[in-house]
Amino acid sequence: MAELDEGLETPGGIPQVLTFGTPSVGEILAERYRLEDHIGNDSLGRQLYRGIDVILRRPVAVVLRYPGGDSAKEMLGAAVAASRIVHPHLVGVYDAIDEGDKAYVVREWVDGIALRDIVASGPLDAGRSVAIAWAVTDAVAALHGTGMAHGNVHPGTVLVAHDGRVVLTDARSDDGSTPETDIRAIGAVLYCALTGHWPHAEVGHSSVPDGVRDSSGALTTPRQVRAGVPTHLDSLVTDLLNPDLPLPSAESLAGELASFGSFDEEELAEENGRALDFDAFDSAAQSTAPPKPAGRKLAVGVVGLLVLALAGTLAAARVLGDPAKHDTPPGTSPSGTTASQPAKPAGQPTVLKLDPSKVRIVDPDGNRSEVRNAQNAIDGNATTVWQTERYTKADFGGTKKGMGVWIDLGESKQVVSVQVDLTTPGADGELRSGTADLGSGDAQDQQTVAQYTVVGSAKSAMGGTTLFPGPEQPTRYLLVWITKLPKESKGGGYRVAIGEITVRVQ
Repeated sequence: MAELDEGLETPGGIPQVLTFGTPSVGEILAERYRLEDHIGNDSLGRQLYRGIDVILRRPVAVVLRYPGGDSAKEMLGAAVAASRIVHPHLVGVYDAIDEGDKAYVVREWVDGIALRDIVASGPLDAGRSVAIAWAVTDAVAALHGTGMAHGNVHPGTVLVAHDGRVVLTDARSDDGSTPETDIRAIGAVLYCALTGHWPHAEVGHSSVPDGVRDSSGALTTPRQVRAGVPTHLDSLVTDLLNPDLPLPSAESLAGELASFGSFDEEELAEENGRALDFDAFDSAAQSTAPPKPAGRKLAVGVVGLLVLALAGTLAAARVLGDPAKHDTPPGTSPSGTTASQPAKPAGQPTVLKLDPSKVRIVDPDGNRSEVRNAQNAIDGNATTVWQTERYTKADFGGTKKGMGVWIDLGESKQVVSVQVDLTTPGADGELRSGTADLGSGDAQDQQTVAQYTVVGSAKSAMGGTTLFPGPEQPTRYLLVWITKLPKESKGGGYRVAIGEITVRVQ
C-alpha cells in the first residue's frame, strides 16, 4: 500500500532527515492529531505519518518538516492555498501548523497507490490512461481558476485510491510554477501511463525510468513504444511535450481528453486473462463531468480504478475513452454526450437544464432589494450575473448572516456535483440540500437556511470555479449559500457576483 506523494525525486538520493526531537508514534500534535504509523521520508526530508484526528475520528496524513519557520514557508503556503479549493480530484488539506522547531500539514488520508508504482508492473491501456489524465487535468483546472499553479504534477503525486478515486496531491507552487508547466506535466503523466516511462528531459526527473529515445536523443512517441495507442491520443501527447508548440488551458485540455469516445466494456474487463468484478465498484469516482468545450462530446463518465491490495491487482472500472482496441493488458499494482448520440453510458454525469421559474434568492434578514435576477445565475451565460449590493465589510456589513441561490430541480435527482462560477474569488460558501420548498419571504427564508443540510463548504475559497460534491441521497432542492463576501478589485467594497451555477446529475 502507498499513501500520498513520497516526493519528486532528484538526482543524488534522499537528503538526511533531521530526527532529533521528532515526535514518536502515539504522540498527539496540536492536541488533536495522533500519529499512528511512520510511512517514511520523502526526497525533501519530510516525514510522512498516518494519523487520526482524535476529535473528528477520521484518518489523516501528517507531513512534518524540520525545522519550521522560514524553511517551511513554501510547504505551508502551498497547503493553505490548496485548502481553499474543494474538488473531488484534489487531496483535502485540513490544517497547516508552524511551531517554529517543526511545521506540519494535515491532509486527507488517501488509501491507495501512486501512478509510479502502478506502471512499475506495466503500462495502462488507453482508456485508463485517459481517465487518470482527465481527473488530474480537471483538478489542475480548478487550481488555475483561482490563479494558482500546482507546480508538482508527476507520477508520485497522482494517486489511485482503493475506492476508485483519482487524486492529485502535494501542491508545491513557487515562483517557477506556471499553468504551462502544469499542462506540460499532465502530458508527461499521460505518456507515463501509456508507456511506463517518464520524459525526464522534457519535464524533470522522477524515479520512473526515462522515456525511450531514438539515436538523436529525441523522445519516441507512445505509439512507437507500444502498439495499440490510438493515433489521435498519440498526437495529443506528442504535442503536449513539444516545447515549440503552444499549450492549451487546463479547461481546454480537459475537454480534449473528454472527447475520446468510449471503450467497449468487454475490452476493459480482462486483466492478465482474469475477469474483473466491475459490480463491486460501479459507483467509484463519481465526480464532476468534464468542462463544456464548444462542439465537443462530454464523454468522461465513471473513472473507476481500484487497487486490490491483497491480490496486488490494479482493477479498473468503466472508463470512457477512445474506441480503438488495446493490445496490451493494463498493468498490475505491487502493493456528457451530444444530442446526436443515441445512448448515454450508464453512470455518466450530465448537466441538468434548470428552469428559470424555479430559482430564487434566499435573503433572511434582508430588505428584499437583492432578490431580483436570480435566473441570471442559471441561464447558461456566465456574462449575465446575479450579484449582491456592495457592502462595507465582508460579513454583509454586519446586517445578515448570508444570502444564497435556491434551486428547485423539478424532481428528486441524484446530484453528482454543483459547480459555482464567481466573478471575484475569496467568498465563503456552502452547498445545502433540503426536502421541501418552504416558500419565499423573510420567515420562510429563515426556515430554509435552518432546515437545509450542509453538503459541502468552502472557506475563503470560492472564486473562479468551485466544485461541491452532491448529497449522498437524491434531492430536489439545493441552496448555494454565501456567508462571506469577497473584496472587489476596485472600489474597496465587498460583494459577490455569481456568473453561473451548473448542476450535474446521474
